[in-house]
Amino acid sequence: MHSVSRCPSCDSALDVTELTCPSCDLRLRGRFERGCRFCALDAEQRRLLDVFLGCRGVIRDMERVLGLSYPTVRSRVDSLLMSLGYSPREAARTIEDLEERRREILDHLQAGEITPEEASSRLKALTSD
Repeated sequence: MHSVSRCPSCDSALDVTELTCPSCDLRLRGRFERGCRFCALDAEQRRLLDVFLGCRGVIRDMERVLGLSYPTVRSRVDSLLMSLGYSPREAARTIEDLEERRREILDHLQAGEITPEEASSRLKALTSD
């Protein structure tokens, strides 16, 4: 059995209109919810997600498993994120903002403007946001 989620003619999302019981062949017709957004991924996207989770999101490990270059893996992860409704640019911007806030805290510590305890407290607060 294979998964079909896009129209082979126009590439639109397909609607689920029939469910069949494999044991007794009961058939239900109507309009059914597709399920979770992960269910709509194609086989290649599901494999990439599986590798991503197995590698705990470490792109370098994904390179090794998939036998692909870093830019290729990164591009495919970005495409996967967009398929799931995430914006890779927004996610990257959030990470960049977090790094910038960390740098600011460490700069304040180095300048003697805050104590090591205060810096530790602020850094912990960043990860709990």
